[in-house]
Amino acid sequence: MDARLVAPAGAASAVAYFEIRNSGAVGDTLLYADSPEAGISMIRTTGPGRTERVPSVRVPAGGRVRMAPGGLGVVILDPPALAPGVTVDYNLWFRYSGRVTVRTPVVAGTK
Repeated sequence: MDARLVAPAGAASAVAYFEIRNSGAVGDTLLYADSPEAGISMIRTTGPGRTERVPSVRVPAGGRVRMAPGGLGVVILDPPALAPGVTVDYNLWFRYSGRVTVRTPVVAGTK
């Protein structure tokens, strides 16, 4: 699983992106994501002039979901100071696979 957390200096929020691969024969569903180190998080999607909460994300059998700017991501509301170069643990909670903990590097971003 690829991951990164983009933390713009002085911003009121940050965002984490994950590339989730399902090598199994059965689909799974990402139900939510959290990090005790990063604060309150929610899965969301963005597009031109909109941001919406996403209740779950289907990960097809043998497939993948790639979160990226302008699409799916995990927004962190009121994040603590997160310095580029450190890593934080992120828990991804799936319907069938349960909790998957991912070491997520923090990278610099822009407001």
